[in-house]
Amino acid sequence: QLQLVESGGGLVQAGGSLRLSCAASGRTFANYAMAWFRQAPGKEREFVAAISWSGSSTRLGYSVKGRFTISRDNAENTVYLQLNSLKPEDTAVYYCAARLRYYSDYAAHYDYWGQGTQVTVSS
Repeated sequence: QLQLVESGGGLVQAGGSLRLSCAASGRTFANYAMAWFRQAPGKEREFVAAISWSGSSTRLGYSVKGRFTISRDNAENTVYLQLNSLKPEDTAVYYCAARLRYYSDYAAHYDYWGQGTQVTVSS
């Protein structure tokens, strides 16, 4: 089993920034592609960003391009999501997820999930 624990969420004003972290344990972190998804109340889970096992390739969801950045540190078994220029519509619970080898935009393709961290952006 791969355990994932997110942190770094909170309340921020529109235009502000946050950095989310997801710490992994239990398996070889470098074997896994990682992703962030988010889910707002009453909405489906939405793809935010993904990164390859090596960190050499990333993908961002359309609504966050140019504002969010995903990165990873395999020595620290951690993946990060930098959230800049936050908007009220970014308010959601943010989840990190893992799957072997290649990343995907689809939540159903991921095998391991964290418990989520709340991000609230006030206007």
